[in-house]
Amino acid sequence: MALQCRLSGTTIQSLKMATIPILSSSSRFIFRPLPQSLKLSIFSRHSPPRTPPITLLIRALSAPAVAAAPATEISDNKVVKPQWRAAIDFKWIRDNKEAVAINIKNRNSNANLEFVLELYDKMLNLQKEVERLRGERNTVANKMKGKLEPSERQKLIEEGKNLKEGLMTLEEDLIKLRDELQLEAQCIPNMTHPDVPIGGECSSKLRNMVGSRREFDFPIKDHLQIGKELDLFDFDAAAEVSGSKFYYLKNEAVMLEMALVNWTLTEVMKRGFTPLTTPEIVRSSVVEKCGFQPRGENTQVYSIEDSDQCLIGTAEIPVGGIHMDSILSESSLPLKYVAFSHCFRTEAGAAGTATRGLYRVHQFSKVEMFILCRPEDSDMFHEELIKIEEDLFSSLGLHYKTLDMATGDLGAPAYRKFDVEAWMPGLERYGEVLK
Repeated sequence: MALQCRLSGTTIQSLKMATIPILSSSSRFIFRPLPQSLKLSIFSRHSPPRTPPITLLIRALSAPAVAAAPATEISDNKVVKPQWRAAIDFKWIRDNKEAVAINIKNRNSNANLEFVLELYDKMLNLQKEVERLRGERNTVANKMKGKLEPSERQKLIEEGKNLKEGLMTLEEDLIKLRDELQLEAQCIPNMTHPDVPIGGECSSKLRNMVGSRREFDFPIKDHLQIGKELDLFDFDAAAEVSGSKFYYLKNEAVMLEMALVNWTLTEVMKRGFTPLTTPEIVRSSVVEKCGFQPRGENTQVYSIEDSDQCLIGTAEIPVGGIHMDSILSESSLPLKYVAFSHCFRTEAGAAGTATRGLYRVHQFSKVEMFILCRPEDSDMFHEELIKIEEDLFSSLGLHYKTLDMATGDLGAPAYRKFDVEAWMPGLERYGEVLK
């Protein structure tokens, strides 16, 4: 049966903690500066970046890579303020324009790089003008401190008043421009590992194949048929209560899901991971820091109306925020977590035979592994995570393959991603069981 009890794969993003301002952040966390430079690697579902210049951009970019929504919404000439400001290195993007443009194309992103750079140039020019007027205002203020003739003083007062009014207008324009630039730039996908195959899903490379297809001497039923005959779930009642793509698990299916979750947590804990259950409602800003657009078009995130909160689509979001606004000593690393949560996704645009039954549902249970470590240790821990995942699926007796997913199948925050697909006899194809 293909119950929605999922095990995470591995992702990594990198932070240079000593160089991030207090009010800025990587694509996942906000850290205060440290006296010495310490880089922190964050694993959650794909594979690791290696060295700069990738890390220069990695903390900058957050939003879905495919069919990205327009970054700005303008009403009465007002730009929507971002929930959070990523510490985007715009100079690096400008200096590496060609590489960023190629990456956007390879990732099938709708991000508008030319517009981002245009806004960046406008911001720099406006910033210079603001600084010039501030200098003139300060000069006038210093002149006012001395002994002056009444007529000269009045002239300076008028000049200072004009400078103040002009400066206020330009500063308001600068704030709007920075907001617009931030929102547009957060649509640019992360840079990509050089070994990732370029293309759509069909271009993904086989990393590993375990087991072989089982042969049966009787007609094979899919999980939907088996579940209905054995009274394991009820889609009709759930549709009346909650809408389409929801379900009730019943009888042995409930016990099976709980057994899989408990077994997985136990096995991963044996390898030194701290178990967590997480909040399933988080702030929109935390969702953005993890690389998702909670309120964009075609978003996978359920937002709570009239609030700054969202339902989580994966436990990596609340786990990713667990050390937000904290300073971690190098001696405390690595930090290994295994988290269980319910996950909620809109599945916008999902359709077809791959969505029948328990596939592409709006709510499911998932177990997520998450490691925070130094970048120099990231390859080692990445291999550890993959080994754990493959050992778990081998223990279940599944025939599966591990794929190095192509650029067109990577979400915007991902540097690299490996999917595990198991052979599903009822569907006569491989299907994703780990992502």
